[in-house]
Order: sequence, then C-alpha cells, then structure tokens
Amino acid sequence: MTDGLMSKAATMEIPINGTGDTGSLPEDDGLEQDLQQVMVSGPNLNETSIVSGGYGGTAEGIIPTNEATRGIAVEKFDIVKKWGINTYKCTKQLISERFGRGSRTVDLELETQIELLRDTKRKYECVLQLARALTHHFYSLVQTQHALGDAFSDLSQKSPELQEEFGCNAETQKLLCKNGETLLGAVNFFVSSINTLVNKTMEDTLMTVKQYETARLEYDAYRTDLEELSMGPRDASTLCRLDAAQSHFQSHKGKYEKLRADVAIKLKFLEENKIKVMHKQLLLFHNAVSAYFAGNQQQLAQTLRQFNIQLKTPGAEKPSWLEEQ
Repeated sequence: MTDGLMSKAATMEIPINGTGDTGSLPEDDGLEQDLQQVMVSGPNLNETSIVSGGYGGTAEGIIPTNEATRGIAVEKFDIVKKWGINTYKCTKQLISERFGRGSRTVDLELETQIELLRDTKRKYECVLQLARALTHHFYSLVQTQHALGDAFSDLSQKSPELQEEFGCNAETQKLLCKNGETLLGAVNFFVSSINTLVNKTMEDTLMTVKQYETARLEYDAYRTDLEELSMGPRDASTLCRLDAAQSHFQSHKGKYEKLRADVAIKLKFLEENKIKVMHKQLLLFHNAVSAYFAGNQQQLAQTLRQFNIQLKTPGAEKPSWLEEQ
C-alpha cells in the first residue's frame, strides 16, 4: 500500500528564485516560527546506554564508578554534538530556502492536500465556536423561559380573576422550555462531535504532518550536504566524509519517505471519516432545529431517538446538553 502511494506522489526538487518565491506553493507562516520549530526538540540527555554496576549487581561486567561516569558524560556529549550538527544543517537549509539560495523537495499533490486540511480545520473551528455560542445563548433563553413560567404559575394561584390567563401562559412557557432543552441536547451532541473531529482527529493528522515537514527539511539538508561534498575534491579525507554523508542521507531519505506515506494514508482516512461524521451531524442539526421552530414536539423527540441522544432526568446536577468548557 505504501509503495503504491509513493509511486503516485509527484515529488520533485523545486529551486527557489532570488525573492524566495516558490511559485504556486503556499507560503510558510514565517522564518522565525520555522526556526523555532527546528530548535523545539533538544537532545534527550536522560537516556544513556551505559549502566554501572551497583549494590546487588553481579561482579561480571561492572564498570568502575569513575569510568562509568566518564562514559555517560562522553555519550551525552556525543548526543549534544549530533543534535547540534543536525540543527545547524537544518537551520542552514531553512535559511537557504527562504533567501533563494537553495532548493526544496516538494510533493505538490500532498502539500496541496495538507494546506486544504489546515484551511478546513480553521473553518470547522469557526463553526464550532459559533455552535458553542448558540448553545450558551439558547441555554440562557431556556432558563429565562423556565423562570417566566414559574412566575406565571405563581401569579395564577394568587390572582383568581386572571387565573386562567396566567395558567395558560405558564403552560406555554413550560412547553417551550421542555422543547428548548430537547433542542439543546441535539445541539450539544453536534458540538461534541465537531469538537472531537477538529481537536482530536484533525489534530492527530496535523501532528504527523509536522513530523513529515521536519523530516523533509532534514532530508533536504543532508541531500544538499551530500551534493556539496560530491562536487569537491576526492582525497582520502573527503571520501570518508562522503561515505558518512551518503549514510546520513539514506537514513533521512527513508524517514522522509515513510512519513510522507503515513501522511498520505492519514489524509485519506481523515477525509473519509470527516464525510461520514459531518453527514450524520448536519442531518441531526437540520432536523432538530427545523422541528423545534416548527413547534413539532414529536418530531423533535424522534430526532433525538434516531441519533441515540439521551438527556439527563430532571434533578440531575448538570443538564447533559450543557457542554463542559
């Protein structure tokens, strides 16, 4: 499956002109932000492969304490050194791309899909924000209707000459309140589902995208390093460095290609899941809102049963349709 995706990917190296323009490619958020991304993950100095012998250990293979400490220090130094070299190469590559002195590998089809996902996420976040606002405003309305119904009911008992009129209005407000709570149950289910789609499913895919973009930068950095060494003199020292550069390049190429395939697969599954989820949620939202404003209490209740939405019974500590913020 991965090989099939890889064969379809239109991957190429795109040279960048003197103004840093890559044609139709989307612009990055900014050099400073990209540099921060390069620097964000420092070396992990908490894990080393050297373990010294201690109390209760066997005598065989024990490293004296001073030697073990020295070994750990050397290993951590090597970790920092490798991280520093990698960060330097990636920063150099990033600046080179931005100022038109280098080239970057681009999968046009994949990067178009990634930008489409980011745009879709922004728009869905807007829908989510508006739906939450609707929930809170409508909740306030239902609370007001509930209080008004109680006031009418109280006055119907204390005003014999207007008992029937106050009573009718009290019943109307109570019915509106009940239907409002039912609608809020549907709207909150809609909000909860969109929140999961945006902040969990889409975010998970974008985390893989960030890993892919970092791998792409590393791949191009080591590709550029290999190309520069290949054009230099071929003495013994250079040949040794060339072999090391070739090894690093192949390693980062494999990582880049794997993450590119992972992103393509996740984007495919995300699109299928998004269509499935939104088809259900948009149908729910439409049916519930239409039934409520048509005054169709039976249809409103049927909509909640259709989508298996359960409301808490009266007296519950918090109404189920009021989303936790």
